[in-house]
This record gives sequence, structure tokens and C-alpha cells, in this order.
Amino acid sequence: MPTTWLDKLAQQTRRAGTFAHPHRAAVLLDNPVRRAVSNPRATVHHLALTGAERVLEVGPGPGFYSVAIAQRLTTGRLHLFDLQPQMLERAQRKLARNGFRDVGFHTGDAGRGIALPDDSFDVAFLAMVIGEVSDPRRCLRSLARVVRPGGLLVLLEGFPDPDPLPAAALREMAEEAGFWYCDTISDTWHDVVRFRRPQ
Repeated sequence: MPTTWLDKLAQQTRRAGTFAHPHRAAVLLDNPVRRAVSNPRATVHHLALTGAERVLEVGPGPGFYSVAIAQRLTTGRLHLFDLQPQMLERAQRKLARNGFRDVGFHTGDAGRGIALPDDSFDVAFLAMVIGEVSDPRRCLRSLARVVRPGGLLVLLEGFPDPDPLPAAALREMAEEAGFWYCDTISDTWHDVVRFRRPQ
């Protein structure tokens, strides 16, 4: 994936490593330039939602993808899980402005495990997050517990993340956690890697 001026700006704001993008720089995560490269609706299409799912978005930041997910859910429900309460507040305001108020909000360190009930989500979605989690393998093991058998895990990596993980590394970690690999959908800017929890 190419390096751009936005990549360099993101690196100035957050050096590559296992820590979250600071909430004060949320504008880098939700702006028209990023939308021109990464259409949230097109990405959310890969979640294969029918409308009735319970979806867990880990590390939603200011809600770049959250509204597009909520728009696809008719009888289902979206839950957001983020390390930074300030990011959840931004996402909550964005969702409310778009008419979505029945959303679950959870604060925690995904690298220490996700303290939500077993088998409670049909889909888990992480966009450019797993590389910033303090313990990615523990996070994925936790997701293998909270995603129901047969449920979907979708990992997106790419622009504008300054340290995206390659699809092969995502596959290795997710399979080690107990997920089955489905496929990888790639374009110039992103890799979407999908997995299922075995039945």
C-alpha cells in the first residue's frame, strides 16, 4: 500500500506501535479525504448483514463505519467497544445525529479481553485496530468467545493506518484463536479479511 502525506501526518500524531490513536486527533480518522478512499458503505457490505444481527465494532474511533453499520440493521443492534471513552462519546454523538440511539457502548482494553457475554454477537468488526491492541492474540481469543458459533469476524487493514498488518499475519493470529479463514478482499488501499467461528 502506498505511503501518502496523510500517512506521514498520522505517524506524526501517533507513532507506529501498540497503542490507540489519540482521541484529540479524531479528525484524521473521519474526514472527506478518507471517505474518498474508503467508502464506509462499501466496506460494511463485506459484513454480509441481513439486518437482524447483533454487531460488535471494536475500536470504532469517532464512528467512521458505525453509521453505515447501523443503517444496515433493522431488528439487530450495534455495540461499540473502545479503549477511549472520548472516542465513544464522539461516535455516540455521530450516531445520534443520524437517528441511531439504540446502540450499546462499552469501554475497555480489548488486549485484556472483552468483558461481554459468550456467544452474544453475530458479527465482530475491527477496522485498523488489531495492530494497536496491547495484546492482539488475547483480543482475538476473546472475540472467539463472544462471537456465536457460525458468526463472522471481519478485520480491515490499510490506509490511513501507518502500521497495517498484512493479511497473512491476520490469518495466522485469527486461526490460532480458533477462527476459520473465509477469504480476503483487497483493493489498492485495504485488505478485508473474513473468518468464521466454527459451529
